[in-house]
Amino acid sequence: MEAARGTQNAWKYQCGTEEIMFKRYKIRDYDFKLILMVLCLSAVGVMAIGSAEETLQTRQLAGVIAGVFTMIVISFIDYNMVLKLNWLMYIGNLALLIAVWKFGSDANGAQRWLQIGGSGGIRFQPSETAKILLILFFAQFIMKHRKNLNTVWIIGCCIVMIALPWVLVYKQPDLSTSIVILVLFCVVMFAGGISLKLVFGVLMVAVPAVALVIALALQPENDFLTNNQRNRVLAFVNPEEYATTYAYQQLNSVKAIASGQLEGKGYKNNKITSVKNGNFLSEAETDFIFSVIGEEFGFKGSVVVIVLLFAISLECISVARKAKDLAGTIIGAGMGGLIAFQGFFNIGVATFILPNTGLPLPFVSYGLTSLMSLYMGMGFVLNVRLQARKNQHNE
Repeated sequence: MEAARGTQNAWKYQCGTEEIMFKRYKIRDYDFKLILMVLCLSAVGVMAIGSAEETLQTRQLAGVIAGVFTMIVISFIDYNMVLKLNWLMYIGNLALLIAVWKFGSDANGAQRWLQIGGSGGIRFQPSETAKILLILFFAQFIMKHRKNLNTVWIIGCCIVMIALPWVLVYKQPDLSTSIVILVLFCVVMFAGGISLKLVFGVLMVAVPAVALVIALALQPENDFLTNNQRNRVLAFVNPEEYATTYAYQQLNSVKAIASGQLEGKGYKNNKITSVKNGNFLSEAETDFIFSVIGEEFGFKGSVVVIVLLFAISLECISVARKAKDLAGTIIGAGMGGLIAFQGFFNIGVATFILPNTGLPLPFVSYGLTSLMSLYMGMGFVLNVRLQARKNQHNE
C-alpha cells in the first residue's frame, strides 16, 4: 500500500511538473499571425538564396523546417521555467565566445566561428546565439531586480554583464554584431523600466561622445578600429575614391536594386544586364540578399520584405505589451528590437545609407546559426503570447 501510494504521489508530482512547464494553453491564444509572417519572410529568403547561390537553397530550406519545429516546441514551454536557468545561459554564452577567441576558425580576417567535428562537422557562430541568450538573461535579471533597477548598483551590474560578451564579440573582430548587442541592451533596459530622466541624461553625454570617438577612430594612427573597419567608414563618406575597393559591393548593390525598377527582372532571370548574373554582387546570399530581391522582384518585392520585417517587429512589441510579467515584456520587446534594427542595418547597407556592416537580413539571409537563433527567439515570443493577460485578448 505504501509503495503504491508513493508511486501515485510521484506520478502526481511528475504530472504537476509537466503541467507547470507545458501549461494548459488555449488554441485561440496562439499567435498564428506571427507564425504566418515569419514563414512568408523565410519563404522569400529560400527563393532569393536559390537565385543567389542555388547549391545553398536546400540547406536553407532544411534550416527553415528545423527552425519551425524548434519554434513550435519552445512555444509550448513555460518561459518562466526556462528563465530560471538565466545564469547558466549567461555563463554558457561567455564560454562559447571565449572558445571562439581561443579555438575559433578564421575567415575573411575575422575569427567568429566554432567548428565541431572537423571539416565535415558542425560550424556555427556563437555571436548569433548570444543575442537571444542575452535577451533571456536580462529578462530574468531585470524582473528580479525591477524595484532597484534605477539604482547605481543594479545599473552598474547590468553594464558590467553586457560589457563582458560585448568585448569578446568586438575583439573577433565583429563591430556590427557588437553594435547590435548594444542596441539590444538599450531596448531591454528601456522595456525593463529604466528612468527616462536617466535615459535622456545618458543620451546628452553619449551622442557627442560617440561622435568624438568616431572622429578619433578614423584617424590613421588610431587602432580603435581595424584598417578594414576604418576603410569601410571612409568608403561610405567618399565612395568615389573607394569605388573599386571598399565601396565596390555597395555601389553594385544600389545598381542591382535600381535596375529592378517596379516589377523586377524576374526570378532566376538570364538577362545579361543582371548585376547578380554578372557576378558583381559578392556575398549575394548573405549580406546583400536584399539586392537580389530588389533586382529580381523589383520595388514591389522589396516593399513586401520591408513590410514583413516591420509587421513582425510590431507584433513582437504588441506581445510585449500584453505580457503577464516584466520578463515577457522584455522578451517581446527584445526580439522586436532585434528584428527591426538588424533588418534596418542590413537594408541600409544594401541601399548605401549606412556603412558596410556585414549583418544578415533576419529570416532571409543564408546562415543556419542566425536562422535557428531567430526561430528560437520567436518560440519564446509565442509562449509569452500564450500566457498573455486574459483581459487583453479582445482585439
